[in-house]
Formats: sequence, structure tokens, C-alpha cells
Amino acid sequence: MIKKHLKKLSYTQLIVLSFALIILIGTTLLCLPISSKSGESTPFLNAMFTATSATCVTGLIVYDTYSHWSLFGQSVIITLIQIGGLGIMVYISTFAMFLKRKISVYERRLLMQASGNIKLGGTVKLLRRIVKGTFITEGIGAIILSVCFIPEMGVAKGILNGIFHSVSAFCNAGFDLMGKFSPYSSLTHYATNPVVMITIIMLIVTGGIGFLIWTDVITFKFRFKKYSLHSKIVLATSAILISIPAILFLFFEYNNTLKDFDIFNKIINALFLAVSPRTAGFNSVDLSSLSQSSEIITDILMLIGGSPGSTAGGLKTTTFAVLILSMIAAARHNTHPEIFKRRLPEDALKQATAIFTIYIIASLVAIIIICALENSDIPTVTFEVISAIGTVGCTKGLTPTLCVASKIIIMTLMFGGRVGGLSFILSLAEKKENIPLDRPSEKILIG
Repeated sequence: MIKKHLKKLSYTQLIVLSFALIILIGTTLLCLPISSKSGESTPFLNAMFTATSATCVTGLIVYDTYSHWSLFGQSVIITLIQIGGLGIMVYISTFAMFLKRKISVYERRLLMQASGNIKLGGTVKLLRRIVKGTFITEGIGAIILSVCFIPEMGVAKGILNGIFHSVSAFCNAGFDLMGKFSPYSSLTHYATNPVVMITIIMLIVTGGIGFLIWTDVITFKFRFKKYSLHSKIVLATSAILISIPAILFLFFEYNNTLKDFDIFNKIINALFLAVSPRTAGFNSVDLSSLSQSSEIITDILMLIGGSPGSTAGGLKTTTFAVLILSMIAAARHNTHPEIFKRRLPEDALKQATAIFTIYIIASLVAIIIICALENSDIPTVTFEVISAIGTVGCTKGLTPTLCVASKIIIMTLMFGGRVGGLSFILSLAEKKENIPLDRPSEKILIG
């Protein structure tokens, strides 16, 4: 009976529903006394905020993860991060394959949309690759980080921290357990440890690049010309969004937040500043001390986010690329934007424009309301709002002090940012048949 009703829902609605269900389960578990170190029940709203942030792999927190949550609570959080990073549909389908149950066409289509696959064919093979690649990558990251943590934390805690931070980094979640050194300190304690910094950077990039890219890299190795157009755009855009901001951060922060580092660590931390805002949310320097120029760059990177079909959120690199290419095409009076000797489909521009508009309007509305509710300046509120809708988790310290209404707004932004702005809106819309009616057109002035 339930299965029959579920099949009436669209694929997008099922994905949204699955995320909501996981958040509800996570909230219930985090409310339990066993989840907090004090042994007391955590208030429902704060537990829901944490569960939403973890499931939507954001990283914004109302409590320091190490100081407030017990080992059980931390285990719940990292489980939510892992499920949210890959998507509940991936786990359901993996479990079905483990039981050797045949996956129906309906389930394949649902999995295709959840994993960000372009074609129906090869979806199950992609699923196996996603699950296998995820645990191998997280495993390697956990081993390297554990080796770095053990000398200072001991064997057991070093390994637990290695696993936690590897999963959190790969899933672009930004949750950390470094409150043992100082609450809300993130990775500032390891800012001068290049092994930790580079490992976290590689995990963030690998998780945020998109699962489809893995297929092309594994199949064609370094023969870039044979990659699909999607992979080419993602890799080219990602390279630009990492290299140029890293150079700018090095220039703007050289004598500011990076002044106490040697030149090698200045470069590593500038690179970290460029990578982490792309939905990861870790920080190795005090973000509230960034120069105004660096803060603006961070806002832009947070809004763009990672790539489609990945563990990251945000507008996505392809959306950003399509908007830029369309702008260039319009300036050159070209009918269609082109890249790598290929013409982009018309639907791509329509979807990119719709997604961009939704994110901007949602951000502006949230900023206006929160500014009215909170005693805080516009740049700080803007930073927090963009961090939420981009599922980043970078913060200037505003989140823990928010009132109830502001927390609900931030939670809604995190949820919408993870499932996708367009998907979130479509899931709420009613299904209506398209009437084949063309209205007469009339020209208007633009710009």
C-alpha cells in the first residue's frame, strides 16, 4: 500500500522525502540523553538543526561537536553525514543489490536522479563504483589522518578522529572534533601541518568533483580529450575556481591572517581557503579576521559550491559555467553558447538561470529577515546565509547565537541547498499537464 503511494510521487519528491525522513530520525536520536556528554536531553530545535546540518552536509553548528556531543552523538552525526553525502537512495539500492534483489526500471530512474547520472544505462555500475570509491578514498584519508593524529591524541582517539574527519571532508560536511583544543576552532590547530592540510584538500576535491567524473578518469585516465563534455566543464571550472582564488587569497591575506606562517604554509593555507568554501566548511584561519576582499571572494565560492552528482551543494560549477558562457555568447551575438567545440543545449541555460534566480531570491529574503531579527551587521548575516544555502558550514560565529526563527530559516536554506533549489521548488509544485498552446510573442527591452 505504502509502495503504491510512493510510486505516485515524482523522483524529486521521493529524494526530498528521503532526506526529510533521515533528518527526523537523526533529530530523534540526538534528542536522547545518551547523545550528549552531560547526559541531558538536547532541545528539539537544536537537535534538528544539528541533524539537518549533518544530513545536508553543511557544517553550521549550534554546539561545538566535541564539547557537547557524546561518542554516541558523534557517531549519529557522522552517520548522517555519510548518508547525506551519498544520498539515502544510494544506500537503499546498495542494500537491495546485497540481498541480490533485482532493481526495477523505476528504481533505476530514481537512482539515476539521486546519483546525478545523465543516462539510465550504467546506473547500477555507477552505484557500485560510487560506494566502492567512497570507502576506498575515505579509508586512505582516514589512515593518513590517523597517523598524524595518533602522536598527539593516542591510538584509539587518533584513529576515531582520522575516520571522522576523513568522512566529514570527503562528504564536504565541515564537522570536526577539534573542540578538544579550543571550541569552534576547526582545523586551526593543524594549519601548519601540511600533511593534514593537503589530505583534507584532496578529500574535499575528490568528494566535490562529482561521481560522473570518476568514471571518465578511471576509463580514460589522463586523456582529457576523450572525457565527456560534462567532465571537461567540471574539471576546467573547478581548476579555475581553485587556482585564481588561491592566488588572490595569498595576496590579500599575506600580511593578514597568513602573516604568522612561513611562505610554504602561506601557500598551503591560501589553497585551503580556496578549496574549503566550495561547500566543505573547514577553516585553518580565523574567518572573522579575513580582509573584506577575501570575504567577498569566499561568499562567491560558497554560493557556487561543488559539482553536480557529488557530495557538495551550492549552485554547482556547471551552473556557473553555463551562465558565464551564455553571457559571453550574448556579448558576441552568438545564438548558442559553445565550449570545447560543442554547443550547449537550450535547456541548460534555462535551468541555470532558474537555479541562479532561486538561490539569489532565497538568499536575499533570508538576509532581510535575519537582519531584522538579529543584532548583527549585513556582511556577517550574508556570510552565514550563503554558507547555509551553499551547504558550506563556514561561519563567523553567528549561528550559535541565532533566535528560533533565524535557526528555522537557516535550516530551510540548508535543506533546499542540499536537495537543490530547483528540485526543492519542483517537489512542492503540483503536477500539471502541459497544454500545447503557443501565445503570440512581443519584444521587450533588456538591459
